[in-house]
Amino acid sequence: MIAIGVSLAVGNVRAAVPGITGGTTTPAFNLVASAGTTSQPDGASIYTWGYGCGKAGTSVGQIARAAPAGFTPAALAAISTCPVMQLPGPTLIVKEGDTVTVNLTNELPVAAGNTSIIFPGFKVAATQGVAGVLTREASRGQTVTYSFVATKPGTYVYHSGTQAELQIEMGLYGALIVLPKTPPAACQTSALGSQTDYRLSTAAYNHPQSCYDREYLFQLTEMDSNIHAAALQQVKTCDAAIAANANAQCLPIAVQTEPYHPNYFLVNGRSMPDDMDAPFAPNYPSQPYNGNPHLHPGETMLIRTVGQGRIQHPLHIHGNHARVLARDGNLLVSTVDQTSLAGPLIFTFPTVSGQTVDALFQWTGKGLNWDVYGHTYAGAPAGPSTIGNGDPQPCYPDTTGYFTSSSNPAAIPAVTPNYGEWCADHNKPIPVTPPDLNIVTDGLWYGGTPYLGLQTIPSGGAQFISTPRPPGFASQNPSAGYAYMWHSHDEREITTNDVFPGGMMMMLIVDPPAAKIDETQ
Repeated sequence: MIAIGVSLAVGNVRAAVPGITGGTTTPAFNLVASAGTTSQPDGASIYTWGYGCGKAGTSVGQIARAAPAGFTPAALAAISTCPVMQLPGPTLIVKEGDTVTVNLTNELPVAAGNTSIIFPGFKVAATQGVAGVLTREASRGQTVTYSFVATKPGTYVYHSGTQAELQIEMGLYGALIVLPKTPPAACQTSALGSQTDYRLSTAAYNHPQSCYDREYLFQLTEMDSNIHAAALQQVKTCDAAIAANANAQCLPIAVQTEPYHPNYFLVNGRSMPDDMDAPFAPNYPSQPYNGNPHLHPGETMLIRTVGQGRIQHPLHIHGNHARVLARDGNLLVSTVDQTSLAGPLIFTFPTVSGQTVDALFQWTGKGLNWDVYGHTYAGAPAGPSTIGNGDPQPCYPDTTGYFTSSSNPAAIPAVTPNYGEWCADHNKPIPVTPPDLNIVTDGLWYGGTPYLGLQTIPSGGAQFISTPRPPGFASQNPSAGYAYMWHSHDEREITTNDVFPGGMMMMLIVDPPAAKIDETQ
């Protein structure tokens, strides 16, 4: 597929990795499995099961106060909540070496029977409840406790270990993130500068090559609404029988799950365009997490992907390749040199069922062969700047060819207007050709406007960085953005109930350095 780049105005819609913490070295999470509904862009309300932080009837405010030890990152705490039931379940965030306790209470309908949680990758001790096939299970109204040591950093899954073919489909799954206990000292230096820091850590692993500036979690899954409707019908039948006779016995839910025909495809519990709305938006009370990554040129993004569904979802990214750090929390290190990472460069994440992949991504404009910042200074030669060439906004390459804090003189993150620029393309003109209205790829779609270039700032600048701007910076347009479509490479998965566009689709927005990336909106 051809990479799509679009010059456009971008609102304050962001994404992050919100979740809940459970304390310091012995975090405890009190989760409840219950039923609710989730919404889809076609107007459908889907009967869903999910993990949450409170019992039915508890207000959101009460849940927020009762949630285990609070929300993270701190910059999101003011807007974060942990609903009674959410899809996916709350992201659990702990540190390497923590002894983690998860108390699960079963508030699912009577017909659902027992439920449980398993934590692949960890040695788990389970107490209370009743014996199940994979772990101890909680009967309705009862609680089971799971405990384990978070032995190594990484991204992990958790999900129901009871009647998994139905309960995971219904929504009983979530993510667990284990942060390194002591991030490498080399990762203390960041391209974020004075901007608000939304990261959970400065490094993904105990390795100096795992540093990052921003991070996003993408949980990909699918949904067959026919299965959900069939489960709801059996729940209603059971509830009606009990209402008529308190001693009535309900048969366990027996829903046909094969053949499997999913018609909704989700990123963090939402379909496009809903996934590009703000996190914790009130119109998605059971779907608090969004998926809409933003970064500035030169920043390093940590991408955490999780395959939560029954089938594989090929998440295809545009703009650059990503370097794989780890799979299932297993760091890919060179067998020859332990100080070097050995993960491949990829532009499609397989997102295999139950597998997690951590990768690093950057965007700099390298390879476009024109100056993405729109520098057009008279008399300035193309390529890296030299002293005395009359260029008021120079580009000094570091040892890798970029204008960064390692350059001499150094660029300053969030201050230098072309921080992260690929200097070999500095002052190269944009290849503008007169539009041909009969050729949409070079006519209606593209007029040659540089997205990061010297443009006019619109009124209402409260959203912009307040740092004093050096010459040339004040004329940069922070509301502009360069967008790349990130989506499933399975065509049916970019539809919502067979209607395009929808499903597993989102936009990567590369914001100009003048734009403040506010991940709370």
